Amino acid sequence: MTRIEALVSLNMVSDIGSIRLKKLLEYFHKPENILKASRDKLIAVSGIGEKIADKICFFKKDDLDKELALVKKHNLEIITQDDTDYPENLKNIPDPPIVLYVKGRLKVEDKFSLAIVGSRRASFYGLSSAENFAAELSGFGFTIISGMARGIDTYAHKGALKAAGRTIAVMGSGFKHIYPEENKEVAEEIAKRGAVISEFPIDAEPLKQNFPRRNRVISGLALGVLVVEA
Repeated sequence: MTRIEALVSLNMVSDIGSIRLKKLLEYFHKPENILKASRDKLIAVSGIGEKIADKICFFKKDDLDKELALVKKHNLEIITQDDTDYPENLKNIPDPPIVLYVKGRLKVEDKFSLAIVGSRRASFYGLSSAENFAAELSGFGFTIISGMARGIDTYAHKGALKAAGRTIAVMGSGFKHIYPEENKEVAEEIAKRGAVISEFPIDAEPLKQNFPRRNRVISGLALGVLVVEA
């Protein structure tokens, strides 16, 4: 098993996260060693209780194989913090994602990013403001970050696309469950002009607990966050 395969596997184990992974790596040095470790050795690591140790021990290679097949099917790239494509801004948050699934392309210039977010049930004025802000900021060379949700997020992406600028959508689900469903075409357009990214395994559904995690990535990627209407 390669390093990236091990990291994808560990990312698929719920409740690990980058903070616990860091502790595991301090103890085992390589992600491959974590998956080979005994239950007792895993429990010896601070913050790794019996429940998480069991999840690691019971992880099946078949699940990894299925995940990698889906990566190929959806034409995705997987990047880790070891890769030069991993966003520099995101490395500076306390708990950066273990891996990122990417459709499209991340670029060095995305370091100059601003997030535009807001209400899913926005007014017409809010929607048009989000679109106009995104278009104008794109003209100044900023990459527009948002969460591809209904309302303000969608119009922020559309504003950047209309201005032929770069935009990045951060999802709170896996690529098998584009959310909201009506944004599938928008997601394709974003991938052509920027990137759609997620830290969640491909079959992860858009559960409500995923969105705070998604939001930390949005703010982590951006130099600042503009809340248009909330």
